[in-house]
Amino acid sequence: MSEKDGKRRELKALQAVLAAEHAAVYGYGVVGGRVGEERRAEARAAYDAHRARRDTLGRQVRALGAAPVAARAGYALPFPVPDAASAARLAAELEERLAGVYSDLVRAAGGERRRAAAEALREAAVRAVRWRGGSVAFPGLAERSGTASAPAAPTA
Repeated sequence: MSEKDGKRRELKALQAVLAAEHAAVYGYGVVGGRVGEERRAEARAAYDAHRARRDTLGRQVRALGAAPVAARAGYALPFPVPDAASAARLAAELEERLAGVYSDLVRAAGGERRRAAAEALREAAVRAVRWRGGSVAFPGLAERSGTASAPAAPTA
């Protein structure tokens, strides 16, 4: 693969991560409105983290000479979110999807961008576990094949 092809692949992966962060910011707006008071601070912290990453990614795309992918006015949710339990499920889903696109960026990037993408993947995986209460062996990969482990049963 030529250097130009590598840069194009990296930019494509960077734009996909930016689009996923836009969707996460939107999704956490829904989560924050539906999640119970006991998890509202957790939702707010994730919302703030995703906004910061989104802004950083936009700057990185511009630095590569491209126009950052724009946020949509709205996003279709993967399922109805009428209550706190479904809000937590949505947060876990958002984080699992982010882990997937960050894993693509890890493969496409090098140097500092690769390190930052790996860190973001780790953070998304940790947040997904917190929201879902269970984990997968390889965050960002198992979800794509439909082999994610079942969430752990809540403890008293």
